[in-house]
Amino acid sequence: MKPTDAVAHLTPQHWDRANRLLVRKALAEFAHERLLTPSLLAPGRYTVTGDDGAVEYRFRARVLTLDHWQIDADSISRYRLTGPQAGAELPLDALELILELRGTLGLDERILPVYLEEISSTLASSAFKLAKPPVSAADLARADFQAVETGMTEGHPCFVANNGRLGFDAAEYRSYAPEAASPVRLIWLAARRDRTTFTSGSGLDYEGLVEAELGPATLRRFAGTMAALGLDLDDYRLIPVHPWQWWNRLAVTFAGDIARRAIVCLGEGDDEYLAQQSIRTFFNTAHPSGHYVKTALSVLNMGFLRGLSAEYMAATPAINDWLANLIAGDEVLKRTGVSILRERAAVGYHHDQYEAATSKGSAYRKMLAALWRESPVPLLEPGERPVTMASLLHVDADGRSFVGALVAGSGLEPGAWLRRYLDAYLTPLLHCFYAYDLVFMPHGENVILVLDERGVPRRVFLKDIAEEIAVMNPDAALPAGVERIRAAVPDDLKVLSIFTDVFDCFFRFLAAILDADGVLGSDTFWHTVAACVTDYQESTPQLADRFDRSSLFAERFALSCLNRLQLRNNQQMVDLADPAGALQLVGTLANPIARYAGGRQDERGQRSGA
Repeated sequence: MKPTDAVAHLTPQHWDRANRLLVRKALAEFAHERLLTPSLLAPGRYTVTGDDGAVEYRFRARVLTLDHWQIDADSISRYRLTGPQAGAELPLDALELILELRGTLGLDERILPVYLEEISSTLASSAFKLAKPPVSAADLARADFQAVETGMTEGHPCFVANNGRLGFDAAEYRSYAPEAASPVRLIWLAARRDRTTFTSGSGLDYEGLVEAELGPATLRRFAGTMAALGLDLDDYRLIPVHPWQWWNRLAVTFAGDIARRAIVCLGEGDDEYLAQQSIRTFFNTAHPSGHYVKTALSVLNMGFLRGLSAEYMAATPAINDWLANLIAGDEVLKRTGVSILRERAAVGYHHDQYEAATSKGSAYRKMLAALWRESPVPLLEPGERPVTMASLLHVDADGRSFVGALVAGSGLEPGAWLRRYLDAYLTPLLHCFYAYDLVFMPHGENVILVLDERGVPRRVFLKDIAEEIAVMNPDAALPAGVERIRAAVPDDLKVLSIFTDVFDCFFRFLAAILDADGVLGSDTFWHTVAACVTDYQESTPQLADRFDRSSLFAERFALSCLNRLQLRNNQQMVDLADPAGALQLVGTLANPIARYAGGRQDERGQRSGA
């Protein structure tokens, strides 16, 4: 690649548009989290003034349910208020916005420059996506699994700096970012067995896994490479690594272990993969029924270095087997069709010196590990197709929504389509919460939505299980290997797992998109959500006391702020051992389904009883 090719997408036109879109998102989400309080200038017109009073932003907006700021990006303007250029209109610049609001946002000198770098990287990513040939929402809604996965343009809907990926250079971005859709071959290392930990789920062992993943010919090649060095592959375990991790971390940071042959680089495997929305997870395009591979990647992205801990990963297969068995044994969950993409095996390397020098949780303990997760492809029934649930929040360059295209092609009324989706996605989350005190992190990237041939939701696959679930019951009986997922959460915060993660961080955006696209009004959306909750509760009367204790029909719930977490610490937003302890709660939100308590709807989404 020529040096100029690496920045070909960074044109004035794309950069200006990327900044306008990110300024819109920043104003909207910072206002939602009450970091900003826009002033009403006229009906539907608002202003925000910088910390020093020198700059003002003006824009048109609608404030929707859940204090969602629907800002018209093209209406935003920025003006100088003081000095010789008072009254002059200024260009929109997301970095300038952050600097002008640094006090309001609480950014100190340690966090600010890193956050600016994350904003700059997010803008560059947006410009790259704007430079790609446009694909309409209607065409994308008919596309295959991986075309949809790599066609997403937004990233996490709440976080403003959501595509930081600090560590990738310009060429590496084009090789490894999911939107680049570049085929990747993983690099395979042989690591001494006495330095590694390997665990696998029921019915799977190391030999069976690597033979299925690599095939006899590749294993013979690797064995030959080892034999040429006077080594026996049977004395080692194979670990797939992200190419970036090899070149930028392991080849240097683990140089001593490589020199002493505790680690041997065997080169690339034969299969090609595509990076998924989560960056460090790869889908096998050569063998779509093969496992996803999740790798350690010491790149800073959205509040975390994306490493994988050898120690932490060891319990992963047991946790996944436990959850799969729980779902298989529960009649309510079986009726919804929900299942998980099990993380079937994990391998990690222990570096003696770095472990001696650091404590649990250190990035130096998360540089060399991997896990294998089931692919949804062999689990599909005839006529089914998978899409990332993140696609439901995708809007194309012309402002048309992916979800609107699905609804249009389904043959169903919008309310009926939404109800099918809620039955597939929300109902199992409700049952896990109320029956088992079991919660997930069910954002768009962590859920695979299974559609029928018309684009109607049928069921969901939940994924990224071991790092993203918790059992909040201190008395729940958990196997010893699963005990890690128990979390101490105050009773009054437990229901935020639905209110925050589902209502505020996903449905808030989905409702706004459907409303803006003219598909379904906000009131009907939330009425349909309420009907789904009510129908579930009426079908499980044995859990009535739990519904009262953690009511989803409460008038208000606490506002939990994600950007505030990143603005406070963009190196590690949350301690995974104490997720509740990190919450940033600021006031409350009016619950959009409270007024529908006990309500029901018919198939068209109309009220049929109280």
